[in-house]
Amino acid sequence: MTVDIPTLFNEKLPGALTRNAQDVRTINAKFHLNIQGVGEWFIDTTETGPSCVAGNPGGAACSMTMSAEDFQKLHENPQANGMLLYSSGRLNIEGNPMLAMKLAKLFSYS
Repeated sequence: MTVDIPTLFNEKLPGALTRNAQDVRTINAKFHLNIQGVGEWFIDTTETGPSCVAGNPGGAACSMTMSAEDFQKLHENPQANGMLLYSSGRLNIEGNPMLAMKLAKLFSYS
């Protein structure tokens, strides 16, 4: 199922993070997602969060860049498709790549 990326990051995920704040903070990291042609979002799951905002203020422990098509695949099945996209070079990760695996938990809230 195709996800509306701006709606996910601007509406659904921020509310879901707030509703699950205590659990979200156990991830304890800051993420930057750059979805080419769509936008950039910054997700904070630390004690100062949780939040998901448009843009990139900097300070992410894990920064990911991918196409919108590849994000759809990642959102659909983060565990299986994430490794495939990363190993094929279609998911570029800067910082701690192990944190990228925590996206599945973030997406499960929305």
